[in-house]
Amino acid sequence: MTVGVDDFKQAMQLWASGVTVVTTHSEKFGTQGMTVTAFSSVSVNPPQVLVCINESADTGEGIQESQCFAVNVLNSTQQDVSNQFAGGSSQQQRFENTPWTAGITGAPILNDSLMSLECKVIEKIHAGTHWIIIGEVQDSVCREGEPLLYYRGAYQQLMIHP
Repeated sequence: MTVGVDDFKQAMQLWASGVTVVTTHSEKFGTQGMTVTAFSSVSVNPPQVLVCINESADTGEGIQESQCFAVNVLNSTQQDVSNQFAGGSSQQQRFENTPWTAGITGAPILNDSLMSLECKVIEKIHAGTHWIIIGEVQDSVCREGEPLLYYRGAYQQLMIHP
C-alpha cells in the first residue's frame, strides 16, 4: 500500500527547495511561464536539467510546441514574481510587470532572476500527474544575489553567517 496524498504532501513540505519560473515561447501559444519548485540538475557533461510540470499546465503545451524552455531561478526579493506565475492570472498578466528579454531559443529570460538556463528538450517522460522534461542547457546567465526558498508551505530566506 502506498502513502496517502495528504501524508505525502505533508512529508514533501519538509523538503526545502529553490523557486523557479519556467518559461517558453512558441508560435501557437505565445509567451508562457509558470512557477516550478521541482527542478534539478541531471548531468554535467552534457549539461542537462529537469523540470516537473503538471500535465494540466498550459505552459507544458508551449514547451511541447517549441521544444525549448528556460529555467529562471528567483532571487530572495522575487516572492511577488513567484506568486504572479503560480496561477490565477493570464499568461499575458504574468509577464506584464516582470522585465524579461528573449533568450537565444526565444524563451523569456527574467531580467532580475538569480540565474537562468536556456534548454532544448531532449526527453519528456510522463509520471503520475506530471511530465518530467529533461533539457540540454544551451546558454546560462548568472547574477549576484540570494535565492528565494520554499519550505513548509512558505517562502524562506537564507541566514548567512559571516
